[in-house]
Amino acid sequence: MATCLHAPLALLPSGWERDVAVSVADDGTIAAVHAGRARGDAQDAGGTLVPAMPNLHSHAFQRAVAGRSGQAGRGGEDSFWTWRQAMYGFVGRLDPDACEAIAAQAYAEMAKAGYGAVAEFHYVHHDPDGRPYADRAEMSARVLAAAQAAGTPLTLLPVYYAHGGFGGVPPTPAQRRFVMSTGAFATLVEALLPLAAAQRAIVGVAPHSLRAVAPDELDRVVAASPAGSPVHIHVAEQIAEVDGCLAWSGARPVEWLLGHCAVDARWCLVHATHMEDRETHALAASGAVAGLAPTTEADLGDGVFPGVAYAAQGGRWGVGSDSNTIVDPFAELRQLEYSQRLAHRRRNLMHGAGLSTGAAMWLAAARSGAQACGRKAGAIEVGAQADLVVLDRDEAALAGHGDTVLDAAIFGPCRAPVRHTMLRGLWVVRDGHHRDGDRIFARYRRTIERLAKAEP
Repeated sequence: MATCLHAPLALLPSGWERDVAVSVADDGTIAAVHAGRARGDAQDAGGTLVPAMPNLHSHAFQRAVAGRSGQAGRGGEDSFWTWRQAMYGFVGRLDPDACEAIAAQAYAEMAKAGYGAVAEFHYVHHDPDGRPYADRAEMSARVLAAAQAAGTPLTLLPVYYAHGGFGGVPPTPAQRRFVMSTGAFATLVEALLPLAAAQRAIVGVAPHSLRAVAPDELDRVVAASPAGSPVHIHVAEQIAEVDGCLAWSGARPVEWLLGHCAVDARWCLVHATHMEDRETHALAASGAVAGLAPTTEADLGDGVFPGVAYAAQGGRWGVGSDSNTIVDPFAELRQLEYSQRLAHRRRNLMHGAGLSTGAAMWLAAARSGAQACGRKAGAIEVGAQADLVVLDRDEAALAGHGDTVLDAAIFGPCRAPVRHTMLRGLWVVRDGHHRDGDRIFARYRRTIERLAKAEP
């Protein structure tokens, strides 16, 4: 049944509008948007309405690793690379049931936090010994099942991974669960299409990184992607990666990628942290999305994305939860803006014309995040998916705010800004509670307890 919501304040593509009526069609898309309307018979939205934030980069299983990597390495040396080894240790215990339970918990938390669709960068394909399951799509199917249980629109990005370093270095034993041939990968993508279609999920592809995918393989992986679907790749996350790419090719990672591939609006370059000015300009001009994960990048000591320069050149960017150590789009935007403030020693840097910093960042990230997910979403406009977030008008930190409410939610003391979340026209979160959250969490807790017993 079609729904009509009325909000006293809503963030539309043109900016804030008051007394907004939003009609939602039976198919879960927005049928009409009218500002300056009396409520009439419309349903009270319950607070300020903003588009749900598409999550453009997630490794759902890493939700179970969060909080388990706080021990410094030998000699006090710890980095992305030592964290990766700890993460690989967890991967060795991950089975299909655990994959599904952890992903469902992560996706339910995303909905409660204000995320809409999620792009899942999924690379654990085989059993712990590196053997394909009888159903080669087993682990991917579990991700699909988790998204369906949580009510989360999914963009599934099966990952192609072949090498342990630039120049075709053999993969390590810890990476054996990720590795397959390009032919097997194309078969996997093909097998996922009907499974995804059954729940309106999207299938794209994700060549893992330039260090894990050789140039000829990259071409074949992109060719295996469904027409018009997203292509995501990790790039330039770490200085060591930049140095390795220079030694291998004589070019920096973003430079090499833009020079050798037809990078366009289908692409999402995840992280792109370490770029020189010419790379920043070229990426901005390509129409691709820079996929930022500011809290994960801070957690892993990656570095600071050149946000001010990139945005000034019209570059498109969105945010994701990545390692899911923090599942909160408001925190991602806060970390991004604060990183720019620290780098430039100024304030309100990721701003937009006519809008406060918080509102400008939310609109930019939502629009580009939807592009990276391959979805018509990320905006309160006709034809978009009705992925909507209602901010909690009873949250003290938001009291008294009008057009500055997103600044209060992002930069103020508020840590629970979301009251309701609608995904594809259905209320998935009401009054802060996920519609199936208790069952999802009970399964997650049993899974974590079981995996803890198997820990060496």
